[in-house]
Amino acid sequence: MTGWTRRAILGIAAAAALALPAGAETRMGDDGLHKAPWMAQTFMDLRGDLAEARAQGKRFAIIFEQRGCIYCKKMHEEVFPRPEIADYIEENFFVVQLNLHGDLEVTDFDGEVLPEKAMARKWGILFTPTLMFFPEEVPEDTSAPEAAVATMPGAFGWQTTLDLLTWVKEKRYAMDTDEDFQRYHARRIRERAEGAD
Repeated sequence: MTGWTRRAILGIAAAAALALPAGAETRMGDDGLHKAPWMAQTFMDLRGDLAEARAQGKRFAIIFEQRGCIYCKKMHEEVFPRPEIADYIEENFFVVQLNLHGDLEVTDFDGEVLPEKAMARKWGILFTPTLMFFPEEVPEDTSAPEAAVATMPGAFGWQTTLDLLTWVKEKRYAMDTDEDFQRYHARRIRERAEGAD
């Protein structure tokens, strides 16, 4: 191999590495779930996690995933690594991952303690990934699905995901307007198409 060829190959490899999105360091955990850098490791006590999110000036969210989930893989390979998504989550959200079939104990906002898989059944989680977003305050005796301000069941494209993250962060669910998430998302699609982003 000539010096020029070796340099060309190294240059191509370096360019490919630099082309990876900022969040591309997602790895697979021992439990078979994707582990993004913005995921928080906690004792899975939702009230404590909510308090920690508030202390960090972030919104609290839960993501349910499962081993072998092709839609989770799609989100972790195509959506979450995008700099505009990874950076937005890192800056604005405190995210705790739960395993749809897991055995770790979770303490719900209402105080009930169950393994992840039983909590998923209690909350009616059917699909992975499922993201649940919470307000900054949750009343006593309220379970997570009752408290959630938005739930995203399944995989969506990066623009839908970013729009939902923004909609939650900006508390648009609490605004006294007719613009629910679907109307907000439709408006954002039009604005991007018109180049008004």
